[in-house]
This record gives sequence, structure tokens and C-alpha cells, in this order.
Amino acid sequence: MTTLSQPSRDEAIGRIDKLRQAINDYRYHYHVLDESTMSEAAADSLKHELTQLEEQYPDLITPDSPTQRVAGMVLDKFEKVNHRTRMISLADVFNRQEVQAWVERMKRADGSIEEEFLSDIKMDGLACALIYQDGKLTQAVTRGDGMVGENVTQNVRTIKNVPLSLRSNNKFKHFLSGRTEIRGEIVMYKDDFARLNKSREQAGQELFKNPRNLAAGTIRQLDAKLVAARPLHFVGYDIIRDDMSEIETISTGYEAMTELGVTTSRKASVLDSVDAIMDYVQHLDDVRQSLQFNTDGAVIKLNNRRKFDSLGIVGKTPRAAVAFKFPAEEATTVVKDIVISIGRTGAATPVAVFDPVSVAGTTVQHASLHNADEITRLDVRVGDTVIIYKAGDIIPKVLNVVTELRPKKTEAFSYQAALQAQYPELEFMRPEGEAIYRLKNTSGALLLKRGLAHFASKDALDIDTLGDKNVEALVDSKLVHTMADIYTLTKDDLLKLDRFADISAQKLIDAIADKKQPPLERFVYGLGIRHVGLQTARDLVAKFETIHRIAQATIDELQSVDGVGTVVAESITAWFTDQDNIKLIDQFDELGVRAYYEKMTGKLVGKHFVVTGTLKSMSRDEAADKIRNLGGTFQASVAKDTDYLVAGGKVGASKLKKAEQYNTKIIDENEFKQLL
Repeated sequence: MTTLSQPSRDEAIGRIDKLRQAINDYRYHYHVLDESTMSEAAADSLKHELTQLEEQYPDLITPDSPTQRVAGMVLDKFEKVNHRTRMISLADVFNRQEVQAWVERMKRADGSIEEEFLSDIKMDGLACALIYQDGKLTQAVTRGDGMVGENVTQNVRTIKNVPLSLRSNNKFKHFLSGRTEIRGEIVMYKDDFARLNKSREQAGQELFKNPRNLAAGTIRQLDAKLVAARPLHFVGYDIIRDDMSEIETISTGYEAMTELGVTTSRKASVLDSVDAIMDYVQHLDDVRQSLQFNTDGAVIKLNNRRKFDSLGIVGKTPRAAVAFKFPAEEATTVVKDIVISIGRTGAATPVAVFDPVSVAGTTVQHASLHNADEITRLDVRVGDTVIIYKAGDIIPKVLNVVTELRPKKTEAFSYQAALQAQYPELEFMRPEGEAIYRLKNTSGALLLKRGLAHFASKDALDIDTLGDKNVEALVDSKLVHTMADIYTLTKDDLLKLDRFADISAQKLIDAIADKKQPPLERFVYGLGIRHVGLQTARDLVAKFETIHRIAQATIDELQSVDGVGTVVAESITAWFTDQDNIKLIDQFDELGVRAYYEKMTGKLVGKHFVVTGTLKSMSRDEAADKIRNLGGTFQASVAKDTDYLVAGGKVGASKLKKAEQYNTKIIDENEFKQLL
């Protein structure tokens, strides 16, 4: 690398300008045009020289210099930002007939529409908008709910292919004046994801689940240094100007992005018919395994920008664009049971539990059956062989039953009988005209209040000042819609409520932040999974060590845990199958909530204790804590693996008899204290 003598200021100004141009030109050709003008080592040498010059003349550093992709100070939260133009989601289509119907709907709305479409790969990443003012990157905002996103500028600046200033060009030079918004997806390439997981495996660390979740979770890290250490890419798909007449077609926007230095997928095509769309989709499906990033389909848009905007939005989706989802892979398996999960709104959702099977590259072992009508339509029964597929390559579903393989004497599934058997103490109702059974006299808001109060309780996360009254205020004000939403709260949010003043608001924010890395057993218990008490949570954590391994465990694996029988195992499986709960765990991940498992060490590791009767020097709970603190296992009742029965005063004869039966050593309080 070049070692510089001390240049004059005038010499430095000229050299810095040329170095920046050369480095930016290299990155443009490398990231946008997929070609290399020099070796990576040569580019690194130029950057090193630029860094040295800027260190000598720090007043010459500009925010858009190639050296300024550095991580700044650690944030304590992300600020909310309103999108000027709504960031929309797309309606799905799955076959030619649905594409044709979409085109015909547009023509009925506007008879002058011509069949010219822009089709592009549908990327599996995190939607983000880059805001440039007079050509300089000023803000990066996540999609959020489409209306309001989060300011992640500091993190996005670390992504190497995001231009800190738009590239000068003749055709679109007017885009370097005023406000230019580039929308796209932040993705992680499959090769980079594989390398990252390989290094984590070698280090004995937990593997990341998939590139999309990792990209989303990385961008929402409060420490930009962590973001800078991970290989993310921004891929643009739309450009927005205050005067949209400057962008005549969607394809013009793609051309502008390329000229301005923004990476696109390089897979977009302008097509003139439904036949051409279907040929494009088929080709993309054929080659998608070889693409750099994951995809589950194609995006199809009316190319005429003025017509696109004039057709407007229906609900949450634009009339002039759809997402074509690829056909899902299929597999067969046998239904072992049908369990019912109670979601956060009180809806009772049936879940088919089956032998683990690989579909679309992942192993699945349960699928939602949605409601009573769907079970009746499929006529799915315990013991049936069913065909499983993954909708959009993500959610496992039951396609149909292979009735030819149905065992003799199977019975049709009775929804009401299953509800009574699994939830004998609860009442359910099926509102007229609905296919879903719901908890009677219980609203979603009430369930959320109960769940959040439990999550914050002493035996769970023990969040100071988040008691029943504050929980009620947060839910009623709609500041929280899920338990994870408490980690998005700001002091300003709380000050809008009558219950909070400056000190009390800050105290609650600090208390929540203090429990962002809770012990895993408390976190699992706090989720409120039916039949999972604190002891069961401890046993599950000791066996599986991460929340994701618990979620992926089979019924048989769960039943291998001490104290977990069929009912508890099915309850756990049902909880982790519910789509609301899956989203909740993902939300905790994306918000940086990291529940940890600390393997116990101490003189009692591997020893199992039961305490019975009254102890003089400590309570039963205190004895349990002392056992756990020394690495031992506290059990509720004597079992085959119980090593010690600690017998205090007024001991029941049944436990003594069981201890003798299993050759469990019986000790008194003094002997127990000596062990401690």
C-alpha cells in the first residue's frame, strides 16, 4: 500500500477528489454492472491512501466519502419516520388464470391500458427506502407498517453497495437536485450466508435460520458495528421523485437507478403479454436455485407509471402490480395427532402434527388446518397420509388426504369433542357465519393484557414497574399490540399517557431495556405456553438450550424431557405452530431480544433432588434455588432418576415409600445443608 509524504493542502484536495472518483467508479462497476475495473487489493490500496489523506486533513472529510461507511455510536432506539408515499405490499397470484384476471381487472378500470409490463425477481429481504437530497444520502427508513417505518440510516450507511452520493450522469442529472427516493430490499446473498454460518459452526455458535431473517435482524441492531461486520446488499426496485412525470415508465426508473449507481437485480424485463409474463416466470423458476439471493416468485407491474399511479390502491395493495408465487414443493407424511392452539385473539386453531418431512429444503412437522370448515373440507383424520406443501416457500399446509392409504376404523375429527378434551375448563363459541371457534367472553385485548402481565411478572422477566395498571394502559392506548412491542416503546410514547411523568416514564423504559437479555428459562415461562410452568421451562431449556430448538423439537423429543408428557408436548407444539406466535418469536429476534442459556456448574451438577416436608432453616423455594445455583435439578416428585429425597418435618409416607422403591437416598435437613 502507498505510504504518503506530507502533501500540501492544495495537493491533497486534488488527490482526494481523484481517489474518491476512482473508488466510487470501481464500486459502481463492481456492484451495479457486475464487472471489475481493478482487483479488490488495488481498490483497498486506493482507499488506504484516501484514509491517510483524510486523517492528515480531517476538515476535507465529507459525509459521502468512501471512507465514511464507519459505524457510529451505539443507539438506544430507532426513531419513527412517516413515509411520504405509502410503501405497499402486493397481492399474490399463483397461476396463468389469476394473472389474466388481474390484467382484465385493470382494463375494466381503464379501457386505454396497453399490455406492457415490467417483471422482476421478488427478493426475500427487508424493504427499505433510501432518501437522497441533492444527490446525498440523508436517510434510510424501513417499510414498517407501510405508513411509518424506522430510521436505520446509521446502519444502512455501512452497506458497501449503497451509494452515499448518487452517481453523476447526463440523462438523469436532474435527479441529483431535490429529493430522490430509492426503494428496494436489503438482502444477504446465499453464499455469504453459508460462509457466515460455517464460521459460526466452527466457533460452536448457534446457526442463523435463514438469510431474510438475518438481514432484517441485522438492520435492526442498535450497534452499527455489528451491521458493518455482516455482508448485506441493497437491491433497488423503484424510484420516486416529487414530480413523478420525470419517470415515464417503471423501466425508466430501473434505467435511472443503474445510471445513478444503485444496484438492481439485473433480472428485470419489459414484457408485452400474459404469455410473455408466464415465459418469464417459468424461466425464473428454472434458474432460481442458481441466483445470488433467495426468492419465492416474481413481481409484475404495469410499466406505464402514470397509469400505474392512477389505478390507485385497493385495501393495502396496488391495482397495477401483483406478486407471482412459485409452485411449492410437496411431500407426504402421516398425521399423528390434531391439536388445537389458542391464539392471541382467542381463536382456536387446529394443527396437524405429523412425522417430520422435508419440504422445499426445510424439515416441517406440523401445519395449521385453519378452522373447522377446512378440516371438514379436507376430511383429515388422525392416521391419515396427507400431502404437505409450502405456500410461498414459507408456510407448510395440507394440500389433501391420500384416502387410498387411510387406515381402517378411523373416525372423522370432532372439533367440539377435541376442544372439550384439550381445554375442559374453557368455554368456546362459534359465531354465526364464521368458521372459527373462539374463547367465550374473552377479547384479544384481554388476552394480551393477561399475557403481558405474565411476561413481566416476578417469575418470568420480572420487569420493574410493568404491573397490571401499566399493562392495561399500554394495551388500551394501542401502544402495544404484542408482547414484543414493549421493546419498541419510547419515553415520548409513555409521556402521552396520563399515568406517566418524566421520571416514571424513564424508569419503565430503563426497566424494559434491562430485560432485553433475560435468562432463557424465564423467557420461555414468560411466553405463557399452556401447561409450561417455571420448572418445565427450566427442564426444556436444559435439554434444548435455545428457543428455536424448542420450537423445532418433535413430540417424541419433547416427551423425553422430565415431566413432559403427551398433553404438555402437544401444547408446546401447538404454541410454536400458531402463526401469531411464530411472528412473535421473529419479532423478538428482530428487536434484538436475546434470551440466554447459562449451563449450570457446581458440585450438584447431574444430581436430582426432591424436597418434602417442612424445613426449619429455609423454605422449599429457597431450597430449590440453592440446588439449582449449584447445578442440581429440583424435581416436584420422586422419579427413577431422583438421587436424594430431602425429608423435613411432617413427611408424607407415599414419598418415602416411592424413594425406597427407586433406591433414592433419603437425607435429613442437616445432611442436605452439608451437601450445599
